[in-house]
Amino acid sequence: MESVKRFITAKLKLKVNESKSAVAKPQERKFLGFSFTSGKELKRKIAPKAIDRFKERVREITRKSKGKSMEKMVEELARYLRGWRGYFGFCETPSMLKGLDSWIRRRVRSAFWRQWKTGRKRYAELVRRGVSGTEAAKTASSRRGPWRVSQSPTLDRALSNAYLASLGLPSLVGGR
Repeated sequence: MESVKRFITAKLKLKVNESKSAVAKPQERKFLGFSFTSGKELKRKIAPKAIDRFKERVREITRKSKGKSMEKMVEELARYLRGWRGYFGFCETPSMLKGLDSWIRRRVRSAFWRQWKTGRKRYAELVRRGVSGTEAAKTASSRRGPWRVSQSPTLDRALSNAYLASLGLPSLVGGR
């Protein structure tokens, strides 16, 4: 490290940031939001800190006290996701992107559920979106919280991935 630092400062006339510079294995370092997997074959993956920042931003966009229509919320979220995918979309760990994609969709379904507020409104919205009356009544009268209900097959059918895509919500996986 010392010889490299001497070369950079003396020959190239550059400053070396001691806190960011190190000699270590690729798995132990991160660079521009990326890190590497361990094992025989190194693959680019998204650094944990970048994922935490991403989730925090999605939570901020979809939080309940925003006071925006769902169309505006999905539009703002779509703009953020397209930019994020443009930067991190070429990581070599697609399972991570699939997990984040399903988490985002569950977060959006939860936001819809919170916006509908009352059991009567929830029932009406579920029936309007093609869910049978008995299933809609069961789900609408559920005492579970929005995050738990967002995982239910009934809400998944009412707010399918195709419906969310028709609202303009892009996927992190694939070319959509």
